[in-house]
Amino acid sequence: MKKILLVDDSRAVRLVSRKIVSNMDLEALEAEHGAEGLEVVKANPDIDVVLLDWNMPVMDGLTFLKELRKLDLPKQPIVVMCTTENEMERIVEAMQNGADEYIMKPFTEDIIREKLQETGIL
Repeated sequence: MKKILLVDDSRAVRLVSRKIVSNMDLEALEAEHGAEGLEVVKANPDIDVVLLDWNMPVMDGLTFLKELRKLDLPKQPIVVMCTTENEMERIVEAMQNGADEYIMKPFTEDIIREKLQETGIL
């Protein structure tokens, strides 16, 4: 079973995301902010994909992304930014720093499924 890390400071978003990915036969791990997310990745270097919020306390999504890409992992996970940030320059910045996909909140199960299929996770 493939592993997905849900990094979002909103407990409600993590719960909804967990419900969505449970329908896709993915094992979900959670983190409340980027710093916690990095610890989860270090403890679980076989994570396949990260659904990542941009705006979080402690460590934001972009900083998490930059730090994640520096880690020496057996394989780098696919990163899908999931955020309300819709300015083109922010999207470009995320992609330039290692994001593989970008989706806007609020999202649906179909949107998540489509992005995970496009990245080869499903």
